[in-house]
Amino acid sequence: MTDTLTEARTDTADGPGRFGGLVAQGLAVGYRTRSPRRGRGAERAVLAGLDLEARAGELTVLLGPNGAGKSTLLRTLCGLLPPLDGRIRIGGAELARTSPTALARRLAVVLTDRVDPGLLSVRELTGLGRHPHTGFTGRLTMVDHAAVEWSLKAVGAEHLADRPAAELSDGERQRVLTARALAQEPEVVLLDEPTAFLDVPSRVALTVLLRDLARDKGLTVVVSTHDLELALRVADAVWLVDRSSRVHTGAPEDLIRSGAVAAAFDADHLAFDPASGTFGLRRTARASVTVDAPADVLPLLERALAREGLAVADQSAPPAEGKVSWDGAGRLTLTGPDGRGIPVQGFHELTRTVRTW
Repeated sequence: MTDTLTEARTDTADGPGRFGGLVAQGLAVGYRTRSPRRGRGAERAVLAGLDLEARAGELTVLLGPNGAGKSTLLRTLCGLLPPLDGRIRIGGAELARTSPTALARRLAVVLTDRVDPGLLSVRELTGLGRHPHTGFTGRLTMVDHAAVEWSLKAVGAEHLADRPAAELSDGERQRVLTARALAQEPEVVLLDEPTAFLDVPSRVALTVLLRDLARDKGLTVVVSTHDLELALRVADAVWLVDRSSRVHTGAPEDLIRSGAVAAAFDADHLAFDPASGTFGLRRTARASVTVDAPADVLPLLERALAREGLAVADQSAPPAEGKVSWDGAGRLTLTGPDGRGIPVQGFHELTRTVRTW
């Protein structure tokens, strides 16, 4: 893969010198329904009035509850769905005025649609990403082959190169489709749920890879994901679709501080903690206990006790309900409401025991 990517520049009435990236102005996305009699129908907007920007060199994540319109937005940004209103620029060029060939060199897309690879090997499937650069013959040069090998290695799929693509697991297939997009050497990459079928370490590795590629290669990377906590840790910018179909934009910390993340995802049994950037169970405590434990153990005890409906009280005001103590040897002692101490071994026995309080 080349070490540098050429940034496109456009001078427009809206302002000169816009370099690279993806920009949407006054965008409305949704569907047009066709009338069987007149051939025309009504428009149903899913999201409207959007002014969005994903910058070159940054990982932008698209977040929102199920059914909020994330996939519809991504499909519109890549040209698969026509916008109901507004305009889109990719790499400085108007999407509506860009030829398919030119667009294929600027934009790579990985969607959740099932791909039938036929009899292609993984290397051959990845090589399809080079076709915008091969010209009429479609023949891969040494440069093309090098780009394919690099992209497979980048996503950790080089060991799959000679496997039939049809035999891949869902997670392996997702890696290879991401490699195909990288082999395309685009300016902008749009990915819809690229980590959906990956295990946790692989999710982290791929997300960090996309962020690093954006930084190192000057790519504009936009990713739709449900890995909320991971996205808020890694992303440079966030587009958050809330339950009212409004889109909030900014750094992850901006949206956490404003309460937009909590408003979009909090539920009856789930609450977002802005201090830790994680979700926890929302439960009404049936009792409270004091905890005497080292600092490294205390969060684990609080977590285990909360699962059983017990809140950790302030040490200065011991409640009548009980106490949990952790001694220097790692032994736990429960002091119940009756004042009797009960030794327990480990967190599993702890939670089973307090369940009877």
